[in-house]
Amino acid sequence: MKYILFAFGLYVLYQFIFRLVLPVYLAGRKIRKGFREMQERMQSQQQQNPNNPQQQSTAESKPRAMVGDYIDFEEVK
Repeated sequence: MKYILFAFGLYVLYQFIFRLVLPVYLAGRKIRKGFREMQERMQSQQQQNPNNPQQQSTAESKPRAMVGDYIDFEEVK
């Protein structure tokens, strides 16, 4: 009886490790690697364009609403 319980305990421990712990660990590593790569790409893009004139031109070209301009809207009931 003692050996059967020991074998069952080992089986449960094996299943727990290889069906829950290991996949969660590997997924975490994969996510961290993806974030690290994305961060490196963003840093390299910022180093290539330190002033980033494209963002400045889009921010300056946005039209601003003046006082008295008509703004069309839909009535929500």
